[in-house]
Amino acid sequence: MGRYCIKKLLQGLLMIFTVSVLVFLMLHMMPGDPVDLMMDRKVDASKKEAMRVQYGFDKPLPEQYFNWLGGILHGDFGTSIRMRQPVSKLFQARIPVTLELCGIAMLLELVIAVPLGLLSAYKKDSLFDRIVMSLSLFFAAIPSFWTAVMLILIFGVTLKWLPISGFGSPSNYVLPIAAMVMGWTASSIRMTKTEVLDVLREKYVLTAYAKGLPHRSVMVRHVLRNALILVTVVVFMSIPWLIGGAVIIENIFVIPGMGSLLTQAILNQDFAVVQACVLLIAVLTVICNLMSDIITAILDPRIRASMGGGE
Repeated sequence: MGRYCIKKLLQGLLMIFTVSVLVFLMLHMMPGDPVDLMMDRKVDASKKEAMRVQYGFDKPLPEQYFNWLGGILHGDFGTSIRMRQPVSKLFQARIPVTLELCGIAMLLELVIAVPLGLLSAYKKDSLFDRIVMSLSLFFAAIPSFWTAVMLILIFGVTLKWLPISGFGSPSNYVLPIAAMVMGWTASSIRMTKTEVLDVLREKYVLTAYAKGLPHRSVMVRHVLRNALILVTVVVFMSIPWLIGGAVIIENIFVIPGMGSLLTQAILNQDFAVVQACVLLIAVLTVICNLMSDIITAILDPRIRASMGGGE
């Protein structure tokens, strides 16, 4: 188990390093001088040169990268050109909002998706299963931004039951969280059902049936126990996708979170903020994948055995 964890950790660190290089080069791969992209071309050349020196653009690219990486490791993500504030200070105000939004959405996804997926597998080919699968297929095919717009039109504009923008009161949570949850819950329901049906085909489950155990007992004692692996995967894989989806949702509902910050930074060509946001989302994705692999291996030794870490 130790070798397996070390192997996965090294893979994760290598992936994070690769992501950091790509994010850093994102600014320099764009045509033109980074200073020209940040400032008006009519600005005096001496001021541009001063900014180039201030932000280290006059140094060799490898030195710029390691200076940037060293700053990030010490909590310094740079300074926003447009807002004239440290990026870390902007994060302190925005990250809690996004985490609150995504945390509630993820909890609802688990509470809804896992039980419905298990019941659909338990009642395979029944009317209940067909209705749940049809609805999940429908909602999974709808983009989150379209769902958000429809929710605003129906519950905010037509019925006037809920506010369509802002963030603070409990009523402001309802529409954005619903827009985030619908699509991912639909996908998670289908994945849960598929995984449970795969477990039902395992030899130990067939043996339990051969011993004469009732169907309900097999589901509770054998299938549900192994469903913990699925829940782990759903939890960790949902986190980065929910945060990525929050970019769209926060802009539609005017929520002051990381998503709206990233969009504003892109429109304003505030590259320090863009780099920090993209790096944060990418690193979070890698960490979630890593944690999912390790915890799944702990719950199911066959996985690490198949990867060469079974001892």
